[in-house]
Parts: sequence; C-alpha cells; structure tokens
Amino acid sequence: MTEWLVQGVGLLLVAATVLPYWRSHVGLVRSCDFPRMQIAAAIPVVAGLLLLAGGPVSLGLAAILALCLVLQARAILPFTPLARRQAEAVRPGEARAEAQVRILIANVLESNRDYGGLLREAARARPDLILALETDEGWRRALAPLERDYPNVVAQAQDNTYGLMLYSRLPLERPQVRFLLEDDVPSIRTGVVLPSGGRFTFQGVHPRPPHPGHSSAPRDAELVLVAREVDREDGPTVVAGDLNDVAWSDTTRLFQSISGLLDPRRGRGPYATFNAKWPFLRWPLDHVFFSEHFLLGRIERLPDIGSDHFPILIALQLEPRKGAARQDAPEADAEDHARGHEVVAAGREEAR
Repeated sequence: MTEWLVQGVGLLLVAATVLPYWRSHVGLVRSCDFPRMQIAAAIPVVAGLLLLAGGPVSLGLAAILALCLVLQARAILPFTPLARRQAEAVRPGEARAEAQVRILIANVLESNRDYGGLLREAARARPDLILALETDEGWRRALAPLERDYPNVVAQAQDNTYGLMLYSRLPLERPQVRFLLEDDVPSIRTGVVLPSGGRFTFQGVHPRPPHPGHSSAPRDAELVLVAREVDREDGPTVVAGDLNDVAWSDTTRLFQSISGLLDPRRGRGPYATFNAKWPFLRWPLDHVFFSEHFLLGRIERLPDIGSDHFPILIALQLEPRKGAARQDAPEADAEDHARGHEVVAAGREEAR
C-alpha cells in the first residue's frame, strides 16, 4: 500500500511536469506552471523512495522522474544566479539621479486591513511611483495620505479584487484607466516625465488568474495585447503588476518576445512574491518588465505588509544608448506572432 501511494505521488509529479507543455488555456493545465520549484524539490524525495522500494514499476517511474527533474531545472535555472543576466545594471560612477525612477508594486490583498503596512514601506523606500493592486474604496481612503507626496493619482477602486491605483511624485502625461479585454478588469497606462526631461510609458496590469475551472485565455490575451502595443510604439516602457503568471511560463515568454521587454530576474533570482503566508509554497507572481532603454539600478523584495503578496521595489535608470548597446532584447519570430493572434482570439471569445 505504501509503495502504491509513493507511485501515485510520482505519477502526479510527472503529470504536473508534462502538462504545462500542452498549449491549452485549461485552468488546471496552466496552474501547473506555477509550482515548478516545489515540484523540483519534491522529485528527488519521491524518486529516492521509489528506488528504495525497487521493482520494475517503481524503478521505471524513478527514471521518468529524473527526466522530469531535468525539465523543471531547465525552466527554473534561468532565474538563478547561475544563468546569464538579461538586464544589465548601472555601473559604478554611472548613476544619475535625475534619470532614475523608483517603482514600488504591491498587491495589497483587498481583504487585508493592515493599511499601515504599505504606508510604512512607502515611507521607508521613498519610491517615485507606487502601484497598488486589489484596492477597493476602503484602500482608496486609507491611502489618501500618500497624496501629500504623490499628488498625481490614477485611481480605479473596485470591490472585485481588480481595483488598482497609481501614485506618482513625477508628472504624468495622458493617464488613463483602460479595460483591454474584460469590462471589470482595469489596467493603467500613462506617460511619466523624469527630472531629466526623459519620458517613458508606464503600464500597470492585473489580469484575471487561471485556476482549475477558470481558463487562462483572458489573462494570456491581455498580456499579448499589451505586448503588441509596446512593440508598435518602440519607446521607453515599463510594464508592471501582478500578472497572475510566473516568470518561466510559456505565456510570459510569449509576452517578452512580442514586447521586447527585459526581465531583471533572469540571472539574478526568482524574487518569489506569492504566497507571503506560506514559506514553502511561493513563486514569482509580481513582475516588472522594461525596455532596453533602461539599465537596472536595483531590485528588491520588500517585507510583509499583511498581504498574501510581498511588494517589489525596483530602481531603473533611463539610458537609451547604453542600454541598447549592452542588452539584447527578446525578439519574436513568425511563430510567436501567429501564436499571439491565436491567444488574442481565444481570449476575446472567452471574454464574451
């Protein structure tokens, strides 16, 4: 009976490893993208128990699990210091305060009423932009003190966990709240003016997550729509938020290839932000992507603010010439663009 149980767990690990390679929008399939680190950690334990059990079935399953571990490692390793960095850092002596922007991204958890947690972190980190997600009317009132230092506000408070608000101490140009795919899932787009006079486009997003019983099609389509827009405009751009997707998924890879945006976690670490409550069940759900016009100043996962997400703080420096010379932006091929059309069509059909 014990051997059967271990074999059953082994089969589940095999299924969870293989399913993400199926290009499906089924929520259960796409949910298997998330816990790759946990699956990779469990495989050696289960494989070891199977080897101890012996027998042709257990030994064969252990061999299959070894192959699964290789697949999981291939997905995870780019987000460790063992891999090449995709986004280059500002070098010593290059820092220019007037060309820098510090951005704090925080999914506050709508039901979390520890309003002071985010306010304290904002006071400590002193970012230029604060993107707060899952903000309802209670959060809008509680964060009002930020407006003393962040007078430029774009607010869309909602009680469906998709409200979002942007606070900026920098001037904003043509800020707008948009509903790209679903009429109850907003995003923010605005121009931002740096003290140097440099300008960039900022997009704050929080698409609906996939889960068993809920398709990933709307999420995937919204990300591709944003990526296409970035590609068309081809200017300095930052896209940030809780994408309800992990850094190593096929959807994120497609988003990057079409948009040409860089991921600062590649070659540095996963910066797992969710779930803040469960230390052994975390993955990188909150993201900041930026165009090659920027160099990275720093990226940091901030302390617990009472939410189920940790906030992320990132500092970027606008350096169009140096950034383009030092960094290789992802590029989409014909297959990526064709895949993007399929994804958008499926998302629009699902959102009807």
